[in-house]
Parts: sequence; structure tokens; C-alpha cells
Amino acid sequence: MLSKELNERLTRIGPGTPAGDLYRRYWMPVAATSQLVGPSRIRVRILGEDLVLFRDGSGTLGLVGEQCPHRGCSLLPGIPEQRGLRCAYHGWLFSETGEVLEQPAEPAESVFRNRVRAKAYPVEELGGLVFAYMGPDPAPLLPRFDLFVEPGGLRHIGVTHLPVNWLQIMENSLDPVHFEWLHGHYGNHVFASKGMPQTTNTTAKHIKIAFDRFEYGIIKRRLVEGRDETADEWAIGHPIVFPNMLRLGLGPGVSAFQIRVPVDDTNTLIWWYTFFHRPDKNAQQESVPVFELPYKTEDGETITDTIDGQDMMVWVSQGPVYDRSTEHLGTSDRGVVAYRRMLQEEMAHVAEGKDPVGVVRDPSINDSISLPHERHVHFSGGPSYRDHLMRTSGMRYSPLQETILEFMLEEAVEPAEVP
Repeated sequence: MLSKELNERLTRIGPGTPAGDLYRRYWMPVAATSQLVGPSRIRVRILGEDLVLFRDGSGTLGLVGEQCPHRGCSLLPGIPEQRGLRCAYHGWLFSETGEVLEQPAEPAESVFRNRVRAKAYPVEELGGLVFAYMGPDPAPLLPRFDLFVEPGGLRHIGVTHLPVNWLQIMENSLDPVHFEWLHGHYGNHVFASKGMPQTTNTTAKHIKIAFDRFEYGIIKRRLVEGRDETADEWAIGHPIVFPNMLRLGLGPGVSAFQIRVPVDDTNTLIWWYTFFHRPDKNAQQESVPVFELPYKTEDGETITDTIDGQDMMVWVSQGPVYDRSTEHLGTSDRGVVAYRRMLQEEMAHVAEGKDPVGVVRDPSINDSISLPHERHVHFSGGPSYRDHLMRTSGMRYSPLQETILEFMLEEAVEPAEVP
């Protein structure tokens, strides 16, 4: 168990907190590119700060503090102009860097605007997402991880706003044993109660687990009954990219990122980024669709008949901020312990003025950063590839998303080896 003081230290992410300072050394996704088509703006809350993300008439993206530095009016109703965002209250015009470009009510010769700036953070687009960096200068490079930049694939993005602290979500990724129980035995219990077909390859008992550090975080490994050490989930494993991303294989031709971004101390935005490999590397996808992935049914009950729904049910049941001073960890929880230890070590590095693990500053390695990943997983398969996607991604599709899925199923490489 943790002391209440250490639990606070690990979970709180506002400005000036140890975990908040750590997170601000990394680029974080704040929106999908498709949410900003043409001149537009949306509200963003991340790491306890209220911001406005805008695209002006020139196509430039900016991320500025929501409150105008003039009289505190929200910039969300502001007007995206050819260059910058104009405040609706008095017409001050702000550039993407927070510079005041115009103050219409001030004398033409006034230099007042040179003494005022809006809070602003750099943003970059990559792979259908908009990333922001909220830390000190000089900013590191935005890491070009493989699924963001691999050519020819098809991508779609789910997003969930979950009313819980980010840490209980991330700790789940370092807890492989829960799979055979939550997604195996409990999942079959749920399926049986609904008259759904049960699975037999999700309940295999874990023989051993391991956690190895690598240059971007921790590699999680598992070995279950019926598999040997040549199995991908042991020989390759899948990485937890520190501090908040999971990279995993979902079966033949499908890979994914799960990115967990702290909104504030009691809310987290989860980006479910799925990549479908195609043999035609020249194929182009005009835009990456984004959709809401719910954690509750229309009746307000947590979703329990999908893998991701089961995970989210558990996270929500732990409360807004899980009190780790009441827990009792066992030997199977050593991955959780390893992750907490890494958090504390990297917080200390930041406090010393050092870069934490995984920060990229060398452009020579950043064309495409390949991450280790399973190609064949012990729990994949089932009556159909479509069923496999529905089960392992936990997505519930609207009619538009059904169309997207069918297109992806036609194009994705089902029987071939994942590149």
C-alpha cells in the first residue's frame, strides 16, 4: 500500500505538482485533426488547465489559455481569422504563439500590445491527432511512433471521457493477470447471462509474468498455459510507452495505441487509436474518423460485454481517485510496483532538470520509431474477424461507424502476416 501523501504525489497533475511537472515534459494528444476542419475552435482541458484550440484561416493551429488576458472573457466564442483568434469581447487578436496582433480600441501608435501575451502552447499534427507540449523550452521532438506514420494503413480513433484519475487506468496496463479473470472468467459470466457465445482462449492461467525496462518505458510479458516461450506475448511482449501509452496487437493485421491523457485530477481522456495494416503502402486515407466510445449503456449502466468496457467498469468502480493506502498488493502486482517506482524516479529526474525516460531530441531517430509488438495473441480469433474486432476493441458502432468498419474489413489484411 501507499501512504496518503505518496498517493497524492503520484495522482495530482496540476501546474507545479510533481506528476504534473513530469507530464509536461511530454507531448500529449488534445484533439483529433478531424475535429478542426476549416477555421474553427474547441475547448480543451488538459493537466488541469482550460485552453482553446483553434485553426485559423491560414490553416495554422494554436492552443491558448481560455481566459483573455485583457478582461478575462473566454476566448472560446472568439473569431478564427485569417491569422489568429480574435476575442469576442473587445476584438483583441491573438496569434498561435499568444502574441497580441491587434488591439482595435487602442491608439494606432500604442506599444501596449507588446507588453501583453496570452498563455500559449505549441501544437503539432501527427497521424490524425493534434498534440500539445506544455513544458519548458526547449521543447523536445514529437515522437513519430510507428502507427502514427506507417504509410498505407487505415486508421480510426475512438475517444472516451472517463471520470477517474489517470493513474488507476495506467496501472491496469501493468497488471496482465487481470486478463484471465476480468476478461476471461467474468467476461464469460457476462456473456452467459446475455445468451452470448463464451470464449475458451481468454481464461488460460498465467504461468509467469515479467516487466523489462526499455528506452521508452516498460515491456510487459506474459506466458499462459498452453503456450511456450516462443509465443509473441512472452518473446516480444508489448510496451507501455511512458508515461501514458499502451501499444498492443489486436490480431492479424490490426494494431493499436491506447493513450490516457489526464484532464485534471479526477478526469481522463482516453484515445483508442486503431491501425489496420494494408499491403498497398501507397494507399491514402483522406481523413481519420473520430467517434465517442461510451463506457455506459443508454440506461446508465457500465458496459461489461466488451474487453474495454470491462476495464472501464473496474476503473470507475475504484472511485474518482483510488485510495491506495487501503490496498494489499501481492506478488502478481509487481508490474504495478515497477510502474510506480518508475514514476517516482522520473519525477526526481525532472526535479533535477533532466529529461525523463523516452523524451526524444535526436532528429536522426525520429523518422519512424518502431515499437516491439505481438503479431499473434493467445486471445485472438473467434467466429469471425468482425467479431474479433468487436470483442477486442470494445467499440459500439453507429451507422456511420458501421460503414467505416465494413470498409476497413474489406481493405485490412486478415490472413497475411502483420508487417
